[in-house]
Amino acid sequence: MLRKRSLSLSGHRTSIALEPEFWQAMEDIAKSRELSLSALIADIDRGRPDNAGLAQALRVYALNWYRSEQHPRAKLEDS
Repeated sequence: MLRKRSLSLSGHRTSIALEPEFWQAMEDIAKSRELSLSALIADIDRGRPDNAGLAQALRVYALNWYRSEQHPRAKLEDS
């Protein structure tokens, strides 16, 4: 089931629908980067390709973050 949230990006209101697990991932990533959720999403939005939807870009970003060494679990698994 998707959960929709509304926020402002570049001065425009938008809604994003993601699975609750991806919203939790976004919150975890924002906390680890010491950003608000809105600031993280705005950062991802600025860097996404023109042909990628925002929800898609958020999911891919979360997947890549969890797979990277930026995530504490990745460091533990490498040990």
